[in-house]
Amino acid sequence: SSVLTLLSEKVTQMMEWASKRSVIRMNGDKFRRFVKAPPRNYSVLIMFTALQPQRQCGVCRQADEEFQVLANSWRYSSAFTNKVFFASVDFDEGSDVFQMLNMNSAPTFLHFPSKGKPRKSDTYELQVRGFAAEQLARWVADRTDVQIRIIRPPNYAGPLLLGFLLAAIGGLAYLRRHNLEFLFNKSVWAFSALCFVLIMTSGQMWNHIRGPPYAHKNPSTGQVSYIHGSSQAQFVAETHIVLLFNAAVTMGMVLLCEAATSDMDIGKRKIMCVAGIGLVMLFFSWLLSIFRAKYHGYPYR
Repeated sequence: SSVLTLLSEKVTQMMEWASKRSVIRMNGDKFRRFVKAPPRNYSVLIMFTALQPQRQCGVCRQADEEFQVLANSWRYSSAFTNKVFFASVDFDEGSDVFQMLNMNSAPTFLHFPSKGKPRKSDTYELQVRGFAAEQLARWVADRTDVQIRIIRPPNYAGPLLLGFLLAAIGGLAYLRRHNLEFLFNKSVWAFSALCFVLIMTSGQMWNHIRGPPYAHKNPSTGQVSYIHGSSQAQFVAETHIVLLFNAAVTMGMVLLCEAATSDMDIGKRKIMCVAGIGLVMLFFSWLLSIFRAKYHGYPYR
């Protein structure tokens, strides 16, 4: 009965904290008492983070926002129970917990099950899945069987931008209503289509869905990686680099076509030809080197 009393006290305390804030803030003492020590009949999903400005962890801030969305979606849903709680341990408030768990990077998401010790699959694969609340919710469903429907606070930036863009296009069409020749300009349409293709082929849509970090900073060496080492994931910086390289290769191709077909004098055409070949060779070889770094087993020979 003393075990039941202790369990009931712990659940009551966790519920009280959860009623004040969806993500319970924990230090070493709270972690040891409410997560590590038995008895426990509830799962705890913890984000280990480093939000203090001096830690310079931009990714932590972004991941924290998504984790808050996830915790709020659970806390304010009709399905909310005391079976699952969300908590965070900040490095500056609980460095002893980081040491206890041999953890040397942030942000990290761990699931502490209601029975037994955490397994390998109780550590969230951040580099592969990104930290979007929807992805975290899928992981929570895998680990706890609790389904969380993500409800985001409304974001008006997208619709406002679209409205502004449409208004600008409408205004331009109205001003130029007596001469709509520009609508039939092949170069404008070609350039717009090219921009769209470059954005899509560089992986912007993947970023939008997965929400990966901009780049990765190694906490022990301080080295920043802009290219993800795996072919299953990418950083935002990587898509910008690939977009730039693809654009440069395209520019080289355009120059080569112009050199072959334009009626400029031969000297200028030679310069365009050399510049085109240079751009294609240099940037395509850089693209291949990125490909080689990500697809280690690709048979280049």
